[in-house]
Amino acid sequence: MRMTTPKEVRMRGDDQEQQGAMWSYVPMERRIPADHPLRRLRPMVDGLLQELSPRFDELYSRVGRPSIAPEKLLRALLLQVLYTIRSERLLMEQLDYNLLFRWFVGLEMDDPIWNPTVFTKNRERLLAGEIARAFFDRVVAQARERGLLSDEHFTVDGTLVEAWASLKSFKRKDETPAPPDDPGNPTVNFHGERRSNTTHASTTDPDARLARKGKAQEAKLCYTGHVLMENRNGLAVGGCVLPASGYAERAAALELLGALERGERVTLGADKGYDTRDFVAAARLLGVTPHVAQNTTHRASALDGRTTRHAGYAVSQRRRKRVEEIFGWLKTVGLMRKTRHRGTRRVDWMFTFALAAYNLVRIRNLTAQTG
Repeated sequence: MRMTTPKEVRMRGDDQEQQGAMWSYVPMERRIPADHPLRRLRPMVDGLLQELSPRFDELYSRVGRPSIAPEKLLRALLLQVLYTIRSERLLMEQLDYNLLFRWFVGLEMDDPIWNPTVFTKNRERLLAGEIARAFFDRVVAQARERGLLSDEHFTVDGTLVEAWASLKSFKRKDETPAPPDDPGNPTVNFHGERRSNTTHASTTDPDARLARKGKAQEAKLCYTGHVLMENRNGLAVGGCVLPASGYAERAAALELLGALERGERVTLGADKGYDTRDFVAAARLLGVTPHVAQNTTHRASALDGRTTRHAGYAVSQRRRKRVEEIFGWLKTVGLMRKTRHRGTRRVDWMFTFALAAYNLVRIRNLTAQTG
């Protein structure tokens, strides 16, 4: 005899109930997995932002309409870098329905999301206050407190960061531009024209410079991003962005070395582009032993056996390759393959903030390994 029920029970789940529940009784904190990578980052970031609180107070007036909290703003920017979100509009969209993002930023489930334009305007205040540099410095200080940094052995290198400007905008400085045939996508024929940074400039981003990675490579409008890395765990301890030029790498290296907190005698690994007599002499004046790769192509190296015969030189040459891991992360994850900002100051701000994000991820992974 078959038993009958008012409603037949089946193993298959029901997909007919379309009415959503009005209330949720599960706290947002419980929805985030205990082993999620952001859980280790959140207390680290909160501690850094607490240290920056006096700096935030200097940027805001004591009267007026409340703006976006700078702590929430920086946490949201950090998510944008960590999850490679290409625009602020998409970031706001993610914050609207992504509970993980809301939890990390510090928003409740029902809190309204900011307008993208308001968000970018509030970011400008942090740009004026050099907050990215202060945030980066405190991340480096935290790594030093944990014993993760070397104060004797370093590596420096640079990379091209493609500017947010097209080659069509690269025009002669002494000519009055003619009205375009199509304002949205004008027809420009520059074939056969000799163009250089001396005679031409971008009308979209005047700070961008025409540069190429090497021979037989295409030239693009670029900036140069520079990183000073310590050799123990591959953490960035310095970084900056400059307009691209043939001397930018060496000039930036000396600038980063001058601002570095270091021991009495340190070593500096670098590639062949730094093997010049002027750079080697300037580094030694700063108390730095240059362990640069020797460039002996049709010329003599600025280093001789008095430096290269030591075992430490070979170690520096092996360790220096880890700086490419930083550049690889910045370009594949950190939105630095092609910048979305214009002007050296803005690009430098975002580059420095992305370096801070890389260091936070690296510190989290290193502390997880050591327990």
